[in-house]
Amino acid sequence: MLPAANRLTRSQDFGLVVRRGRRAGRSRLVVHVLTSAQPTLDPSKVGFVVSKAVGNSVVRHRVSRKLRHVVRDRLDVLPPGTSLVVRALAPSADADSAELGRDLDAALHKVLR
Repeated sequence: MLPAANRLTRSQDFGLVVRRGRRAGRSRLVVHVLTSAQPTLDPSKVGFVVSKAVGNSVVRHRVSRKLRHVVRDRLDVLPPGTSLVVRALAPSADADSAELGRDLDAALHKVLR
């Protein structure tokens, strides 16, 4: 579970990150990252988008739980004040946590360098 301070909840925030953030895609997911221009001590915030293209509600919730678990372990990689949106693609339905973690690591490495 992600701590409440690290959750991106407002749709305006999701839209801002998707529109203005940097994007990197992999076969199972796409990440959008918006870093703050000024140094800050605010916690990083993370949101997830898992559409019906991934599967029925059971599959979508399973993918969401896996992604939350994978991202929680990588919160310390994100600079303070960063907003991250992880969008799951249809192949993520068949992926295990390790595969999602590798895709997330590769995408974050590309976006944050």
